[in-house]
Amino acid sequence: MTQFESPIKKSSSSAEKIFSFLSDFDHFGELIPKDKVKDWQSNGETCRFTVDPIGEIGLRIVEKEESKTVKYTADGKTPFNFFLWVQLKEVAETDTRIKLTIKADMNPMIKMVASKPVKKFLDMLSDAIANHKY
Repeated sequence: MTQFESPIKKSSSSAEKIFSFLSDFDHFGELIPKDKVKDWQSNGETCRFTVDPIGEIGLRIVEKEESKTVKYTADGKTPFNFFLWVQLKEVAETDTRIKLTIKADMNPMIKMVASKPVKKFLDMLSDAIANHKY
């Protein structure tokens, strides 16, 4: 397994608000820049989108721990299997720390091609979650 981690980010929203938002893919699309992702589709518990040069990605919520963690996994046909965790730690009412982790099952060829875009996507998503107005 290859692991990618975002830096710990700070949000001025409560962990409860962020958790509620991230627990529904119908909201999640607001976090994704339209110029980076194409063909966004969601139905609450799952979503699909295309990222160049990786291809089509599907996500499904597999685990939630109230106001602490949302865990997603690959859904459907994807270039590689992976898990994405969003961890939340509320330090104060207006100070929540956010960390994203991706664990991916990549063969050496896919790892060589996809590592940089995956890390870039993870950094972009962690910034978007931290800076979103909930």
